[in-house]
Amino acid sequence: MDVVVIDLNLDDNIPISAKLRALQTTGTAAVVMSRHSDTASVSAAMQAGAWGFVPKTDSADELIAAIRAAAVGRRHLSVELENALANFSEVPDAGLGRQELRALVLYSGGRSIKEVAHEMATTDETVKSYIKRARRKYREIGVDLGTRVLLRRHAIREGWISSD
Repeated sequence: MDVVVIDLNLDDNIPISAKLRALQTTGTAAVVMSRHSDTASVSAAMQAGAWGFVPKTDSADELIAAIRAAAVGRRHLSVELENALANFSEVPDAGLGRQELRALVLYSGGRSIKEVAHEMATTDETVKSYIKRARRKYREIGVDLGTRVLLRRHAIREGWISSD
């Protein structure tokens, strides 16, 4: 099986889950690398279809082990990440639509409503509606994204945006 190593945050406004799904459709396994190795990011990447997750602080040997495991259809995480995930309680899926997610990703990355609307080729009011519905869906599963700060923190945890 072919294996691709992909960075969690390429700063291209495409969620890692979408990239991993696209790779899966071609039969390509993916190992995610990142300087963000919090349990939420690792869990999200693994649930989205990554075969391995390697923090950039890990050794090259760890990356090679993850690539070799993925090539034969085995998942790979370091012992530290396995232990962290074993004790992690993750956020349930909010069931966002594609446009709601895209609006949240762009907005959480620091763009204004007007900029998001331009990028999505729609109106300011439509973007506001997407964001409002997405926040409501998250609120229904117990996640408060009611302020831009909370939304940004969540976006970083989910790997939608970089913490820089």
